[in-house]
This record gives sequence, C-alpha cells and structure tokens, in this order.
Amino acid sequence: MMPLLGKGMLLTFTDVSARDERDYNEWYNREHIDDRVNLPGFHRGRRYAAVRGTPRYLAVYECDTVAILGTPNYLQTLDNQTPWSQSVMARFTHFKRLTLRIQVDQTHGVGAALATVRFVPDPRRRKALVDFLSTQVLPKLIARPGVLGAAVGENDLEVMHAPLQDKSMDHPRADESEWVVLIEGADPAAVGAAARSLFTTSRLRPFGVEAAPAIATWRFLFGNQR
Repeated sequence: MMPLLGKGMLLTFTDVSARDERDYNEWYNREHIDDRVNLPGFHRGRRYAAVRGTPRYLAVYECDTVAILGTPNYLQTLDNQTPWSQSVMARFTHFKRLTLRIQVDQTHGVGAALATVRFVPDPRRRKALVDFLSTQVLPKLIARPGVLGAAVGENDLEVMHAPLQDKSMDHPRADESEWVVLIEGADPAAVGAAARSLFTTSRLRPFGVEAAPAIATWRFLFGNQR
C-alpha cells in the first residue's frame, strides 16, 4: 500500500466559462499547483477534469493535517494572491472548497481516474460509518477490476469556516458535515461503476444519509509533489 501523503486534504471544485478555459488551465498547471504544493505542510497536488458530473474541474491537495488549512499563515496566503491568480479567480463561475480530515486511507498510489462520492451522514453515526466503510465497503471496492484504492474524508466545518479575507472566494456557511469518498482507478468507467454499485442510498440510510449520494468521475490532468 502507498497511503496518502498526510491526514488532511483540500478539495476545490471549480468552473470557468469556455472563453476563459485556456488561461485557467495554463494558470493551474504552471503556477497554482506549484504555489500550493510548496506551502508548509503540503505534499502533493493533483487536478482532474470531469468525465461524468459537475462542475468541470477538481483539484486535490494532500497535507499533514486538516488544521493546516485554517492557520493564519495559510489564510494569509489566500489573501495575498499573485496577479495571475487574482485575474483567474475573479472569473470563476463555480467554486466550492472542502477541508477534509481523512478518516480511512486504503489508497494504493495514484490512478489515471478518480470517482468522488459525496454525502451527508448523521454525525452521531460517525464511528459506525467509519467501521462500515473501512471493513465492508472499501475492501470490496478495491477488489473490483480497474479500482486501485480509496480514501474517506470528513469535511471539518471549523476549518472550512475559518475567516477568509479574499472577497473573490465567497464560501456560504455550511451547517452539515459532508463526507467524500475518493476512489482511485485505471479508468473513469471502472471507478464510476464501482461507486454507483456500492454507494447507494439504501446502503447509506442506516447512517442518516437521506439524499442520494452525489457521484462524479474524473480524468487526471496534472499533478506535482515534493
């Protein structure tokens, strides 16, 4: 096994208009991922394009702990963006940020594709959910052809709501802690089929999940690490 590079994770879901995509992708690949990976406590950044689901782009950053994402040093970085970053971020048509505390890590390296499964459980069922996912769901998931590993993270609301000075990144306040399962694989079809097979509303309902989980599949674009 090759676990994630830390116990914290930042996910950003973004989109831009078609006319801004070229500049957006150049900025992400040439400046933004490197800037983030070089921050204290960060280790690896990866970005993906949607194959099935919305929005169009996802970025995944692995860091030592989720607490790093709420420290004054990190928040100051968000408030002091480069001119290119300011220009691109002002043109976002969608932006959502999740700060995850990794609860289960059964990853096995980096795949060419990713599936994300997002849902909101009852926080009182947290321990039972972790046990269920780690012992019953993820082992079956990883055994499927084309699936190479998986991890589970819980959005840390306190860190997510840490005050941000950058007015171009408006974060509506969430009152429920969203969970995300990240499934690594060889191709989008394999991870997508695995996610849809094993993450159904009926399987998650005992843990207080009322709405159908949001499942999306992604293809790898670029990454960097140190």
